[in-house]
Amino acid sequence: MTTPLIRVEDLTVDFGTVRAVDGLSFTLEAGGALGVVGESGSGKSATAYALLGLHRGTGARVTGSVHVAGTDVGSADESGLRALRGAKAAMVFQDPLSSLDPYYTVGDQIAEVYRVHTSASRRAARARAVEVLDRVGIPDAARRAGFRPHEFSGGMRQRALIAMALACEPQLIVADEPTTALDVTVQAQILDLLHDLRHETGMGLLLVTHDVGVAAESVDDVLVMQDGRAVERGPVAEVLGAPRQPYTRELLASVPRADVKRVPRIPGPRAAEAGGEPLLEAVGLRREFGRGARRVTAVDGVSLTVRRGETLGIVGESGSGKTTLGRMLVRLLDPTAGRLRYGGTEIGSLSEKALRPHRRELQMVFQDPVASLNPRRSIGESVADPLRAAGGSDETRIRDRVRELLERVGLDADRYERYPHEFSGGQRQRIGIARALAAEPKLIVCDEPVSALDVTTQAQVIALLAELQRELGIGLVFIAHDLAVVRQVSDRVAVMRAGRIVEQGEVDEVYGSPQDPYTKQLLAAVPALDPARAAVRRAARKELAAA
Repeated sequence: MTTPLIRVEDLTVDFGTVRAVDGLSFTLEAGGALGVVGESGSGKSATAYALLGLHRGTGARVTGSVHVAGTDVGSADESGLRALRGAKAAMVFQDPLSSLDPYYTVGDQIAEVYRVHTSASRRAARARAVEVLDRVGIPDAARRAGFRPHEFSGGMRQRALIAMALACEPQLIVADEPTTALDVTVQAQILDLLHDLRHETGMGLLLVTHDVGVAAESVDDVLVMQDGRAVERGPVAEVLGAPRQPYTRELLASVPRADVKRVPRIPGPRAAEAGGEPLLEAVGLRREFGRGARRVTAVDGVSLTVRRGETLGIVGESGSGKTTLGRMLVRLLDPTAGRLRYGGTEIGSLSEKALRPHRRELQMVFQDPVASLNPRRSIGESVADPLRAAGGSDETRIRDRVRELLERVGLDADRYERYPHEFSGGQRQRIGIARALAAEPKLIVCDEPVSALDVTTQAQVIALLAELQRELGIGLVFIAHDLAVVRQVSDRVAVMRAGRIVEQGEVDEVYGSPQDPYTKQLLAAVPALDPARAAVRRAARKELAAA
């Protein structure tokens, strides 16, 4: 009988009074691939860290038995753990920027890992670094090995981390949310790479993800976690195709689908106001950064309209100009050229003073609620800012209004005095929405408002925005790189590439019958929940890449 590559028995991980993992047991055979899925706080990452002994020295209390590649992780000394990490098992983290040293070249960092675990010379280690960079698809690997991390794109940095993990030919790769921050096409490339490497080298893969579609694309078996415990385990096709447990069914129901038509909205009380004259109209918008030879055109001749009570989705990869366009629509950035009309008034060239009467009606919800909330001020005070900026001076009325807004977005009004760090990611995004609503806007631009959230929290925030739009008749611009989310929330969609809109129209028409090759490429990269369909699409992507 063969020994499993991973054997975990009754694993418990406590952080003070918080139990992150609660009596978890599972195995993974050599060469197998297991996806660990669940919401934020389910214990996924805490489990992954325990496999490599990464909780040691952090104050966490770890009990139970963990064996990985023949190493008893719990009883291994520091030299035993060093021998395990990198040589037998390697980890690929979610954020490659924080995992790579900004001061050293990517090639030197990979070579150093190789030398730590082998007796290789510097020359041999550098050659190995170039070899694995080439293996993970870094073009011109010999030259780019001399680049520093900031000179790589996000997808290339993630490839570099995978190359580092491969350097010593480990038996196991543990990948913790390796595609969360990546565009859909880059995500597909990374998942295809992991799939190919596993089948070529025979290594095992443990993939931690909150994205059920990513698991369907990448693993043989799936383990569903909730509150630190295993809820369901089995072959990925069975668990995703016919889940037995209510929580698994709930998780799957929350996953947005790019191949399913949008559910028609129930008209709200202000439905009569929608569908008429444009609320916001952009004509030939252009935005340049820099001067002379360094000038970069981020948005190039974009024209679009947004009507009251409708949602316009804007999709595209990183660098396509989505965020720059969104900031121009609410005049947080001035257009270099073009016209911008709001409610029939030309606002694109208005001075800040002349723009002030329109400011409160044009609001933005940002991708990162942590960065957009002052950590030194209570969330109640942050939500109150737009009310005071509008001239409100009655503190009792302002406080009552803030409490009303917090309740409106599903938060406890008694948490007025709490600070941002005391809230979860989904709750902080609700606070950002409450602050935008405080100004009683007519238009809200949402810039990647759910990209950092797990699927159930994502579904809650999307449902909240839809409810608010139905009740208040707000126009929404929903910017995202997740095509599945955009299909479910949008009436119309605009696809951006290199600063231009390459295709736009009714959302079901664009998704159902895309005309532009780039739109087709984006849709082909969206993860499929059906593993069999995922395999077909993976093969199709290979053929396309080879053509």
